Amino acid sequence: MSISPKDVLNKNKNLNRRVDVSKISLDNVTVSDLKFNGKNYDEYINLMSLLENVSACQVSDAYNGISKRPGTIQSIKPINNRKVFGSIFTAETDSDDWGTSALAIDEAGEGDILFFKVSSEDKAIWGELASTCARDNGIKGCVIYGSARDLDALLYMDFPVFACNFCPNAGSALGLGSLNETIVVEDLKINPGDFFIGDESGVVVIPSELFAQTMQAALEVKVKEANIIDAIGRGKTLAQIVGLK
Repeated sequence: MSISPKDVLNKNKNLNRRVDVSKISLDNVTVSDLKFNGKNYDEYINLMSLLENVSACQVSDAYNGISKRPGTIQSIKPINNRKVFGSIFTAETDSDDWGTSALAIDEAGEGDILFFKVSSEDKAIWGELASTCARDNGIKGCVIYGSARDLDALLYMDFPVFACNFCPNAGSALGLGSLNETIVVEDLKINPGDFFIGDESGVVVIPSELFAQTMQAALEVKVKEANIIDAIGRGKTLAQIVGLK
């Protein structure tokens, strides 16, 4: 594949640049634009400008407006209250097999979110060592439909973890689970490459085929709520703003 002069210039662009919410353009964005590839500078910058300023609540509202589904998994909660978003790399295993976690860390791409479906919550498949390795490999966060451990470390690590529960005990390094295949969690089908966002309020999963539409709707929710806050600051009540009075 040939590299054009524009590609070289884009590689030297400032990836930390952000645009004002009022100027965000989401034309032609896809889940793949969550990662800068040398050619998608504008799409990447606009997505980062949006996603760094919206909450899981606002994305859920946007998705619900499109699909009449919230995209949430109520039993999964934030372990260390850190926000993260990205494309999903799935794994499924038994609770006594933390070895699949180690394999998933090696197989996932930089910028991915690991999402584990685990058979039960009786043993932890994730902890301090896994978080340290995943973070150093460029993985952005970990979601466990099961249990984590080592909260004494995870609570203070700069690596987002979400789980249903936590416990001190773990299984063994068996490595018998499946990687990057479709999983079903509480009737929600999750495919590799679907979008994930999680923060203090909880987690939301968006199918990749509805990503662009949901992002546009999330931008509209963000602008609408900003206008409501502005109206409240000018003396209106919430009941007046939503038409109850």
